[in-house]
Amino acid sequence: MGYWDDPSNMVGNSFQESTNPYGNYTVVDRVPRELLSYVDDHWYQYPPMNPLWYSLVGVWMFMMGTLAVSGNFVVIWVFMCTKSLRSPSNMYVVSLAVSDFFMMACMCPPILINCYYQMWSFSAIFCQVYAAIGSICGTASIWAMVLITTDRYNVIVKGISGKPLTTGRAMLNILFIWAQTLFWCILPFFGFCRYVPEGNMTACGTDYLTDDLWYHIYLWLYTIDCFLFPLALIIYSYVFILKAVATHERQMREQAKKMGVKSLRNDPEAKKTSNECRLAKVALTTVSLWFIAWTPYCIINIAGMHYKSIVTPLFSIWGSVFAKANAVYNPIVYAISHPKYRAAMEKKLPFLSCTSERDEESTPSETTSTNEKC
Repeated sequence: MGYWDDPSNMVGNSFQESTNPYGNYTVVDRVPRELLSYVDDHWYQYPPMNPLWYSLVGVWMFMMGTLAVSGNFVVIWVFMCTKSLRSPSNMYVVSLAVSDFFMMACMCPPILINCYYQMWSFSAIFCQVYAAIGSICGTASIWAMVLITTDRYNVIVKGISGKPLTTGRAMLNILFIWAQTLFWCILPFFGFCRYVPEGNMTACGTDYLTDDLWYHIYLWLYTIDCFLFPLALIIYSYVFILKAVATHERQMREQAKKMGVKSLRNDPEAKKTSNECRLAKVALTTVSLWFIAWTPYCIINIAGMHYKSIVTPLFSIWGSVFAKANAVYNPIVYAISHPKYRAAMEKKLPFLSCTSERDEESTPSETTSTNEKC
């Protein structure tokens, strides 16, 4: 008889019989005994989830994990092995790819195993480590997006009056966001909140159900610093980016009209401006996808603290599903839309190239700078 077939390893039925309106079977039934102290009483009222959901989540996570690990690995490799891409700004892109790569490389295999067994199949310690890795990598990705956005703000809005980004400054910024990330994510190991199994019992995250003042303070401060404040900063930056671009274009059109010419730009200048705006659009698209990915987790945490009745095992799945998909978006967006990256990838991985004739004509000098070997 296996571990999961031994009734002594399962939850007792005394609490279930008195609270579960659906009978004696609950979503907690197959949880190992060592994890029971981490499972909130809230989950005992829900019956087991339909096995189809576990299968769907498993298939989704397998696809997301494969695409994210391979895609982010290619991004890291191409950026680090191409001399023309080793700019201070692109260090932020590499930091983003590193956090996304490790998140999926470390978290995808365990969740696939858990979806197969339809429960958390590892130890309580591993549950906490799993949740901490997710928090660390997710928070690092969020702040990497902030750095990318503020760098675009500095280049487009401030222009020549802005302070140029140096390699040393970029490294300090990256070290700062990773240090801040570690600070927030190790606090649950010291009693400020804790990491527990989520309602579907296949993943672990922060404990948003316990009615404890310190838990709520931690969750609100974490939400403000790692979601609401970055979101406000990103929105502020892009409002002024779009305003600066619109103002510049209007001034150029008015001046051209006064001079009786169609455009004040020669072809190289026009292409340079087009590429600059394209990079801003790439960052805006990526940030929008990030917002879609991380908002469900924010909603789940707030609902767990203040509106517990709407938090069900199925409801708790969506945070993980959307967040993991974010690790796939970034390499796809940058591979398709970053001209220099696309040119470098064509040189190193021709079978992945999606460079069109138009791109080849518009970036002749860029393609010649990607011949460096790693």
